Amino acid sequence: MKWVANSRVMFWSLELLIVAGLIWVCTQISFLFSPIGVFLSTIFAPLLLSGVLFYLLNPIVKLLEKVRWKKFHINRTAAVAIVFLLLIVLLVAGGMWLVPRLITQVSNLIGNIPDFAKSSEAVLAKLINHPIFKDIDFSKYLTQIQSAFSKYAESFMSGLTSGIGTVIGTVTTVTVTAVTVPVMLFYMLKDGERFMPAVRRWLPEKHGAQTAELLSRMNSTIARYVGGQILECLFVGTFTAVGYMVIGEKYALLLGVFAGLCNLIPYVGPYIGILPAMIVAFTISTNMVIYVIIVVVVVQQIDGNLVYPNIIGKSLQIHPLTIIIILLAAGNIAGLLGMILAVPLYAVVKTVVQYLYSIWQLEHPDKPTPKLDSNLSRKD
Repeated sequence: MKWVANSRVMFWSLELLIVAGLIWVCTQISFLFSPIGVFLSTIFAPLLLSGVLFYLLNPIVKLLEKVRWKKFHINRTAAVAIVFLLLIVLLVAGGMWLVPRLITQVSNLIGNIPDFAKSSEAVLAKLINHPIFKDIDFSKYLTQIQSAFSKYAESFMSGLTSGIGTVIGTVTTVTVTAVTVPVMLFYMLKDGERFMPAVRRWLPEKHGAQTAELLSRMNSTIARYVGGQILECLFVGTFTAVGYMVIGEKYALLLGVFAGLCNLIPYVGPYIGILPAMIVAFTISTNMVIYVIIVVVVVQQIDGNLVYPNIIGKSLQIHPLTIIIILLAAGNIAGLLGMILAVPLYAVVKTVVQYLYSIWQLEHPDKPTPKLDSNLSRKD
């Protein structure tokens, strides 16, 4: 028995068996966790949107609190109210200008799908007759493409006709989210500064300072990423749309907005964002395809060399290969939303692990230690 107690292999084997047993028991009583899952899925979207808006607007609220003139100053509640008014004006003005144009371009795009098919066939026929491709038989490939496109169109139309219940559910969810997000955002902005002191009161004095430091680092990581990504998407979307307008690309505004939204996905997003523009350009001419590629390359080069380093920089310190692996795994697990949230979630987890490891190294000075964070060393 003494050998069993001192054996690391036996110890970890028993630990793994206990964990496996707990997982199996949880799978057998999954009905107890289903209400929790429903609750979390219900509040997830409003909480996520409120959190993103909080990190975008909280710096403006802090800036307004610093405004002083003699004895006059703006308190937290008044600053939040001013920010809300500015946000409402911005949303109304932007919606009145942007939404009608997007709706018009979407309706025109849907109505011109048959013309796109004919134009694509004409461009393909012109390419096939080119001397470079004269020895290649494209007929079977064209048949496969047409068959795949027909199947996709049929499935899309059947989904539209049979998904009325889903549409109603989506409208209801959007309505509930639109009502709850402003309320949640208001209280986040108003009482967000009280969160850290409340956490410290509930913890022992020794761990309170460490927990506050950890939460501060997590908050800083999320704030840099969220604010940087939103500004970067605005830059990419705006300048891509302007570039498409300059070269005469159809549906420039719609395609620019799509490219900006796709830029939320690191590394992979720009390739997804260019696909619709390439398809539309292909129906016009091969020269337009080249112009679209030039616009996207120019915008991405400016973004990668000037905007991204200055807005987000090296704050996340994640290797590109790691990001690609995370995106592949998150895309298979949770789809598009998983690809958007995976990188900031990984950055937060990495911050927590690094901080806890630094704390452990400080509490065990006899262990061989790597170079610690200079800020942490000075504070402790």
